[in-house]
Amino acid sequence: MAVKIRLQRHGKKDAAFFHIVVADGRAPRDGKFIEKLGVYNPNSNPATIDINFDKTLDWVMKGAQPTDTCRAILSYKGVMLKKHLIEGVKKGALTDAQVEQKFSKWLQEKDSKITSKKDGLATSKTKEEKARFKAETASKEAKAAKVAAKTAAAAEVVAPAVEKTDEASAESTEQA
Repeated sequence: MAVKIRLQRHGKKDAAFFHIVVADGRAPRDGKFIEKLGVYNPNSNPATIDINFDKTLDWVMKGAQPTDTCRAILSYKGVMLKKHLIEGVKKGALTDAQVEQKFSKWLQEKDSKITSKKDGLATSKTKEEKARFKAETASKEAKAAKVAAKTAAAAEVVAPAVEKTDEASAESTEQA
């Protein structure tokens, strides 16, 4: 039986999220599975990945083959690196202490990259909001200036007409 680690689709039409599961390779995509390992939500930025690291590593070490997308997700979370380092211990190239040191260093670097991306997204969002507000304010001021100019032009047209009517009424009172 070929065991695969793959995605199982859930969610609405345009808002899909996925369960990461271990299943028989012959089972349908959303069908029977052996064990649920975690959840992957590509709709958020950055994508949300919540997996049980120990169970996933155990299945990968037993020989479960991840699909291409799952392999990318597991690499992102460090499962594939940990497997590689453990195999190095089995071959005698590394010790357990070296494995833990390398893996913890990698995790720290990965966490710093993720937090810098989140911070960058937050700052770009605030910059975008400020720029949008500035543009809106400028547009509002331009419209207000246009309305003021139009009102001033209308007042100039009305003022001579009022003077002419005052003169005409004064002449009619003189004639009477």
